[in-house]
Amino acid sequence: MWPPSSEPDPDPESPRDPRASAAAPVLRALLPARAFLCSTKGRLLLAESGLSFITFICYVVSSASAFLTVPLLEFLLALYFLFADAMQLNDKWQGLCWPMMDFLRCVTAALIYFVISITAVAKYSDGSYKAAGVFGFFATIVFAVDFYLIFNDVAKFLKQGDSADDTTAHRTEDNSNSDSDSD
Repeated sequence: MWPPSSEPDPDPESPRDPRASAAAPVLRALLPARAFLCSTKGRLLLAESGLSFITFICYVVSSASAFLTVPLLEFLLALYFLFADAMQLNDKWQGLCWPMMDFLRCVTAALIYFVISITAVAKYSDGSYKAAGVFGFFATIVFAVDFYLIFNDVAKFLKQGDSADDTTAHRTEDNSNSDSDSD
């Protein structure tokens, strides 16, 4: 502290406890990669889970037990999709349609958050309801941006698939036309 000592500061990366060095790789394996967290999808999922958690806490402080379940479920679903995308479970589990599940999650969350936020702001006068409503509106915007980006990605993917099918169809039509001309 003060006055500064002449000894160099210990390296913050070097663990003092040997058990901590063994536990650090295990804990780091559970955390999402920094590259994913800095991506647009990672930031959206972090914002969704953070806003859902804050909204849940605001509803816990108030006496609105009817509104507790939506932020809690959306928080847990956002965390699940955060870790599923970070661990690339969509590549491992091919049987599930991940983009459609994520799209439906975002659409339903945006709609439900919008409705309960309007209800919380308009019907109740308590400050925690108002705060939950404001955070709910922010969550609505974040979920809407997420489903808009997912929709654009899926539409782009489907257009690429359609253009490949169209070129194949045109080739087969050209081949059938050339065969009929030879007669």
